[in-house]
Amino acid sequence: MNEKQHLAKEAREHLEQTIIPFWKKLRDDQYGGYYGWLSYDLELDKKAVKGCILNSRITWFFSNAYTVLKNAGKADESLLSEAEHGYEFLKEKCIDKKNGGIFWSLNYDGTPEDTTKHTYNQAFCIYALSSYFEASGDREALETAYQLFELIEEKCTDEIGYLEAFTIDFKPESNEKLSENGVLADKTMNTLLHVFEAYTEFVRVTKTLDDTWAVNARNKVEKRLMWIMDTFAEKVYNPKLHRQEVFFDREYHSILDLHSYGHDIETAWLMDRGVEVLGRDDYRRKMTPITKDLTNQIFHVAFDGHSLANECDRGVVNENRVWWVQAETVIGFLNGYEKEPERTEYLEAAVSEWEFIKEYVIDKRTGSEWFWEVKKDGSPIEGRPVVEPWKCPYHNGRMCMELIKRTEK
Repeated sequence: MNEKQHLAKEAREHLEQTIIPFWKKLRDDQYGGYYGWLSYDLELDKKAVKGCILNSRITWFFSNAYTVLKNAGKADESLLSEAEHGYEFLKEKCIDKKNGGIFWSLNYDGTPEDTTKHTYNQAFCIYALSSYFEASGDREALETAYQLFELIEEKCTDEIGYLEAFTIDFKPESNEKLSENGVLADKTMNTLLHVFEAYTEFVRVTKTLDDTWAVNARNKVEKRLMWIMDTFAEKVYNPKLHRQEVFFDREYHSILDLHSYGHDIETAWLMDRGVEVLGRDDYRRKMTPITKDLTNQIFHVAFDGHSLANECDRGVVNENRVWWVQAETVIGFLNGYEKEPERTEYLEAAVSEWEFIKEYVIDKRTGSEWFWEVKKDGSPIEGRPVVEPWKCPYHNGRMCMELIKRTEK
């Protein structure tokens, strides 16, 4: 068994034995969806706010886990049942039937809590609905995903890019939700990236459909995928600094000297996947040098041989090891190795990062999953919740499933 196969074997065991059982226990059969908060001390708050991003990501997770494990030879119908439970909650509670779009968050009983309509949030619902369609064959989910695509393109854009935050009826408002580090951004790399990811998933799952509606829908989404790649190459990617910029004003001028290490390694493999799904040589030639550059730069400036630092804000490095950054590091370096097999140091980095995750980031306490954040030496940073609107099975679950899929190939 080679190193890549060993990684996939251990990832599958972790997925099946830890991540899946953990998130199944968060299911709320009374009010729908999944509970929104588990404290650092592992105290479940059944009346906590339910983030719609959290529930989209959980729906995506169970949908994709069902499909990936079925393709790997083990169909688990309970995963499809969980995905259906998440889908029903999205459809009945999270999506605004009057104004369109998905809310930011709900109260524990499924009533609206924060009615902000954020482009990032719309994208993750498309991501979930597309994967749910693949798992279930439910065309209603796919059609709803396309309606959200049209909504984003009609209401959440200006002449040069995607805007961020809106009121319940899609009037623009300030973007506190995806701004940080002391700036308020009109546009963000993060939203652009995950719109791209959602559109990639829609295109991928419709590749097998040849009816008129599906072909027309796919063609429209593919055009926007190409537009997003052009925008990344021309406005977000900084070739002089070998990184992406993160926060922008309305005209895509960077407003903060910030290097987000986790987003760069994540973007590298997500862009490569988008190019693969699109299947156009012109965009492969355009984007591959960028993704190789991002991967190489992260390897040299942020990876210490075992794990990845968080970010560098105006020259100051945050050395904490954040759960999602570590998960993306495994996939990102493995992807880099697959693109450049002579770069064996990338494979070694993916293996070393997984060892760090097993030793320090996975929370060994009964009833837990992954710590949110640990220090550079691996000691946990106490107080960060195990579950909350942003802490979900999206990054670590996806890491496991990507390892399985890439080995199956």
